[in-house]
Amino acid sequence: MKSNRLPHHIHFVGIGGAGMAPLAEIMLTRGASVSGTDRESTGKTAHLAALGATVHVGHDAEFLPENTELVVYSSAVTAENPERKRAAKRGIPQLRRGEFLARLAALYRRPVAISGSHGKTTVTAMLTHILVHAGREPGFLIGAAVNGGDSASAGTGDDLFIMEVDESDGTHTFVHPYLGIVPNIEDDHSWSVGGEEQLFANFRKFAFQSEHLLYYPGEHPDALFADHPAATRLDFPGPGAYGGRWLGFQARNAKLAVAAAALLGVDSGEAEEALTSFAGVARRMSAHCNSDTLTVIEDYAHHPTELANSIEALRLAYPEHHLRIVFQPHRYARLHKYLPQLAAELAKADSAIVTPVFAAWCETGPSGGADLAAAAGERIRYLDGSWEEIARTALDYTGERPLLLAVIGAGDIEQIFRHLPGSPADAK
Repeated sequence: MKSNRLPHHIHFVGIGGAGMAPLAEIMLTRGASVSGTDRESTGKTAHLAALGATVHVGHDAEFLPENTELVVYSSAVTAENPERKRAAKRGIPQLRRGEFLARLAALYRRPVAISGSHGKTTVTAMLTHILVHAGREPGFLIGAAVNGGDSASAGTGDDLFIMEVDESDGTHTFVHPYLGIVPNIEDDHSWSVGGEEQLFANFRKFAFQSEHLLYYPGEHPDALFADHPAATRLDFPGPGAYGGRWLGFQARNAKLAVAAAALLGVDSGEAEEALTSFAGVARRMSAHCNSDTLTVIEDYAHHPTELANSIEALRLAYPEHHLRIVFQPHRYARLHKYLPQLAAELAKADSAIVTPVFAAWCETGPSGGADLAAAAGERIRYLDGSWEEIARTALDYTGERPLLLAVIGAGDIEQIFRHLPGSPADAK
């Protein structure tokens, strides 16, 4: 698999995933033949089928086409998957999604990779928006739906390719970017790569494989990147940056995107002007309903730092509202590691509902949603029921202040919007 030639037929196991679907779409637009499987049919799988992919629901060895040259699989897919077992028996090469993304990026002269604990998707989407607005026609892969835009494109030519790369499975170490961007580093996902020391070593490897590096200060970035020969250490934006359009962490994301665009040859003023038309990314502080009595906001926060930033932004934007959070813990390993911190953040809400854990990779763990709710205090309750039941309980409010209902989590909690006023653009 050392050749730069991309295989003609690629089979994607987990093709409907947030990172897999746009990668499959890019390969289709590049002229490859694509097949794939996933546990269920979704809007993403339907879109890929409409583009010409052969998509099966479920997993079966018979779904692996005879002409498959490469199997690309999500890191959540084990070697016991029947299609992977069939591929191994037939000697078909297999790559994790992030490894194959690195091969694709290597076909471009100036790949740009965003890796960090928080904000990867938004920075990637902002930078892509700027470059498209500036007429640079980049290739790009964004791991979430972009409001009013595409999440994947092969681009025109072979110059720029913008992508978010994953630290959770260590595959960011496979890319060799022209520009590497790191918004922040925490010990999230350390359990899945061999511990905190290995996680930080992976970030350092990613940075030193980047010809140029752009990052914000912090305990870990400063320690890991201080001796990088071509690094730019940005200062955080001050209060009121960008005319107050972006709150808190979003202003930081915007400044990174503008600085990265400047390094790629786009005037900073032009970049800032382009961001005034940036419509945001799905599930990132997205408004679903806004009336005199009820506002419904969705956010993707799933780490204590992200939850803290979300709550701070919501309090600033809606100071007169009763803040009620519906929170879905994401991964048992993360909940167990950060339970006290997550509980402390949830306790800052006026009221909250905690749902069962979205498992992701591991089906059980020592701590569950009920433990989180108990640790967060009496105003926080645990509710294990259907999304319709949870939505009905969340809307049960008789207070004098308007209700701000924040639906927060990175799992399948988006299904609750079937039962709430307003609905996501990519509702399943």
